Amino acid sequence: MNFIGVDLHKQSISFCVVNQNRKVLGRKRLSCRDTDGIVAFLEQWNEFEMVVEATASYEWFVKLTEPLARRVVLAHPQKMRVIAESTRKSDKLDAQILAEFLALDIIPASYRPTQRERDHRRLVRHRDAIQRRITSIKNRMRRIMSDYNADRSDLFSVQGQQSLVEFPFSEADRFAIDQLSQELTFKRGQLKQADRQLEEFAKKSPLRQQQQRELLRSIPGVGFVTSEVVLAELADVDRFDSQKQVVSYAGLAPGQRESDGKSKQLHIEKKGSKHLRWILVEAAWQLVRYSPRWKNIYEKLKQRTGAKKAIIAVARRLLCLMIAVLKSGEPYSAVHTGLSSGSANGSRSAPLAAPST
Repeated sequence: MNFIGVDLHKQSISFCVVNQNRKVLGRKRLSCRDTDGIVAFLEQWNEFEMVVEATASYEWFVKLTEPLARRVVLAHPQKMRVIAESTRKSDKLDAQILAEFLALDIIPASYRPTQRERDHRRLVRHRDAIQRRITSIKNRMRRIMSDYNADRSDLFSVQGQQSLVEFPFSEADRFAIDQLSQELTFKRGQLKQADRQLEEFAKKSPLRQQQQRELLRSIPGVGFVTSEVVLAELADVDRFDSQKQVVSYAGLAPGQRESDGKSKQLHIEKKGSKHLRWILVEAAWQLVRYSPRWKNIYEKLKQRTGAKKAIIAVARRLLCLMIAVLKSGEPYSAVHTGLSSGSANGSRSAPLAAPST
């Protein structure tokens, strides 16, 4: 059995082939566009296993080479880097290190989403990009209005937009405001289209995922957008063995430093899915705004840790609650509130409206 490590970049790709004893049998560097050369190189190695890091552009390569290999392993980039840098690390050795670790069967594997899961993520992340652009446009318009001491809370309502038509801007500011207004109208239309596309995608979901949507939306503060982002970013929830793993995946786990028997809690790690982390914080604000029980939890945490850490803690508890609901197959109830320790226990809250973003 041969083992092939692949160092994949945007324009080039490097191979290193080793045997069971980790002896290097061959190397090759090719252009990513030379797909015929890639196939030809791999076909000469008879039976082999292959490993490539799960970077942003791996999917085309795996699809191309999967029929040729006995097994293709996706290496977790962050975990792999920790192991590799503890021994030796250089660009020249990347492919060789991957091949040797595969021969030793110590590759930290990464999850490979299905085609439907990738499509789901593409849609929710595209919608996220549109929403963020809308927010950016609004901020820029408010910035211009602030120069005239004329910003208003209803600036983006029908009345507020009408007021811009008659406002005495300078020639340069008028040009900027008009173009921003046009872009805002266009982006709002795109957002509606993205929502419709997501709704159509959801209608074609397997039965299990449809049930998961209903389970998530039984939780206060969780609506259409929140449930779609959570399901898309988590993909198969069964791949997580514990709530701790999911919290780490969302980047909501606080870092910790220990020295001389003393420990200090640091900021959250912010690793994993930034989209999942963002929507959980948004949903957490919905909870504390409209649910008396969760607001009480937030206020108590806020007194001890401050507002930012408190809302992160609520988001973390909300994620644990989501996982419990999805794993159990039961809707939100007083039973699940026990997962939020201490003051999280309490009576069931009425469902809330979904966050708008």
